[in-house]
Amino acid sequence: MTLPLETIRPSQLRLLVLVPDYSDFLWLNALLADDGEFDADATWCPDLIDCDDLIRNASFDLVVWDCVFHGGSESAFLQYLAVASNEKPVLALSAESSDERAPELLASGASDYLSRNGLDHWSFRRAVKGLWYRGQLSESPHSRLGRDVATGFINRDLFFDRLQQSLLRAERGGHRLALLHLNIDDFRSINESFGYQKSDQLMMKLAERLRHSLRRVDSLMRIGGDELAIIIEKVEDSLDITQIIRKVVAALDEPVTIDGQAIGVSASLGVATYPEAGDSAENLLRRANRAMFEAKRDPGTSYRFYDRQLHISAGYQLRLEADLRSALRGNELELYYQPRIDLATEEVRGVECLLRWNHPERGLVGPDEFIPVAERSGLIVPIGYWVIEQACKRLQESAEMGFPGLVFAVNLSFRQFHDRKMTETIFRIIFNANVDTSLLELELTESAMMHDPEYAQRCLRELNQLGISFALDDFGTGFSSLSNLQHLPISLVKIDKSFVQDLGKSADAEHIIRAIISLAHSLQISVVAEGVETEGQLDFLRQQHCDEIQGYYYARPMPWADLVQFLNNRGQSACLQR
Repeated sequence: MTLPLETIRPSQLRLLVLVPDYSDFLWLNALLADDGEFDADATWCPDLIDCDDLIRNASFDLVVWDCVFHGGSESAFLQYLAVASNEKPVLALSAESSDERAPELLASGASDYLSRNGLDHWSFRRAVKGLWYRGQLSESPHSRLGRDVATGFINRDLFFDRLQQSLLRAERGGHRLALLHLNIDDFRSINESFGYQKSDQLMMKLAERLRHSLRRVDSLMRIGGDELAIIIEKVEDSLDITQIIRKVVAALDEPVTIDGQAIGVSASLGVATYPEAGDSAENLLRRANRAMFEAKRDPGTSYRFYDRQLHISAGYQLRLEADLRSALRGNELELYYQPRIDLATEEVRGVECLLRWNHPERGLVGPDEFIPVAERSGLIVPIGYWVIEQACKRLQESAEMGFPGLVFAVNLSFRQFHDRKMTETIFRIIFNANVDTSLLELELTESAMMHDPEYAQRCLRELNQLGISFALDDFGTGFSSLSNLQHLPISLVKIDKSFVQDLGKSADAEHIIRAIISLAHSLQISVVAEGVETEGQLDFLRQQHCDEIQGYYYARPMPWADLVQFLNNRGQSACLQR
C-alpha cells in the first residue's frame, strides 16, 4: 500500500541537537534553513541533565549528536539514547573522517555518521532526510494518529502533571516559565453552524497547527472543548514569550479548512508567568484564565498578561517590531555618519555608517532600543542590505563632491551570516552601485563568525577578492587572539571604547591598548580607537602610534548634509572642528 504524502512527511522535522556550544547549534540549524521539503524545528541541548529531561518528556524525530557529548563512554551513551528515545535515529558528528569513526559508531548504535570537516548543507540535509524518511516509513498511520491522541487532547490530569513537572524544572534550574490559556471566541456559534463533529475536527486541526509553531520544550494540551493550554519553558524575558505569542497569533490568523470549507476563528489568550504570577499549577492556570477573560474585551485575536508590567513590556516590543517592518518600507530609516580621523595627518580617512530610525510618532528611536528587536526578528538581514546600498550611494556621491578616497564602513550583523546568499547579495549591490570597492569596509564582530567559522571565512575571502576590506569591531572584548587574524582578510581592528574610556583610570586599560596596537602593527593590521572624548585619551593614543580615532572629541554621528558641511569645513581650515 502506498502511504499518502502527508503521512510520510509531516510539516515539521523535530530534531534534538546534542552539542556543547551554542555556536555549533546555530551552524547546524543554519545548514537546515530554507529547505523546501521540511521545516526544521531544532532544540539545543548543551548538558546531560537537560538531555534526560528533554528526551523523556518531549518528542523528536531524530537526534543529532556531537561525539564529545557523553557521560564518559560513547557506546554507553548511544545505548542510553536508543532506550530513552524509543529507538529514534541518531546522526553522529565528529572531526574525524568517516573511515576512522563511522564503523565503530555505527556498530555501537548510531544510525549514520558525518565528519564535521567539510560538512555542508547538502550532505547534512541529505543525511537528515534519509534518517527522517526511514523513521516515517517504519510507522503506520494508525500508530501515529494514536500517539497524537495519546499525547493529545482533552486530558486535564495529564496537563496538570506536565505543568507541575515543568514548574519543578523551572525551580531547579532557576528559569522562568509562562502558561498560555487560549479560548476560541464564540465557539458556541461554531458548534451551531457546523455541528459538534466539525467543531471538534477544527479544534484538533488548530491544535496540530499550533503545536508545529512551538518549540519542542513547550507543551500544548486541549483542556476543554474550546480551550487549549501551552506551557512555555526556559524563558529569559518578555521577548522570549512574545516570540511564541507572535507564532500563535499568526497560526490563528489562517482559516481552518474542514471538508473543503474554510472556517475563520479568533481567540483570546491569557498569559501567566512563573514566579511572578504564582508557583503552583492551580494558581498559574487560574491567573492565566483571568487574563484570558480580560483579553475577551478586545476585538479579534488578542492577549493579556496577568502581570501588568510584563504585559506592557511585551506589548511594546511587539508594536515596535511591527513598526520596524513598516519603517523599512516607509523610508523612515536613515544613516548617520561618524568621521574617523587619521592621527598622523589629521585628515578624515573614513566614516562609520550608523543606523537611525525616525519614527513618525516617537521621533528618533535609538539603535540600542530597536537593533535588538531587529536581530531577534530577523529584520536585521534586509535592513543590513539596505544599509550597504545606502553606503554605496553616498560613497559615489562623496567622490563626485570632491572627497575621493573616503572609506565607508558598514556594520555586518551576525544574523547576515545565516543568509546563505549573503555574498551573492552584497556582490549584486556593489555591482549595481558601480563604486570603488576598496573604499567599502565591512565591520564585523567575533560573534558574527562563531556559528560557522568555515562558512564565514569563505564569505570573507570571496568578498575580499572583490576588493572589499574588513574590520574587526569591539576588539579586546571577545576571546580571539590577534594571531588568529592571520587566517582572515582583516585589515583593521577597532579597540573597544570601554578600554579607551578607562584611560587615566586603569593601568590595565593602558597595557591592553599598547599590546593591541603593537601586535596589530606587527601583523600589518591598522588600528582604530573608538570612543575618544578627551585630549588626554587622544595624546595617549598618539604616543602609542594608533592609526585612527573615532569619537566625540572630533565629531558625533551626523546626518549626510551635516557630514558634507563638516568635510568642507575641514578642507578649508587646518584647525580641528569640534
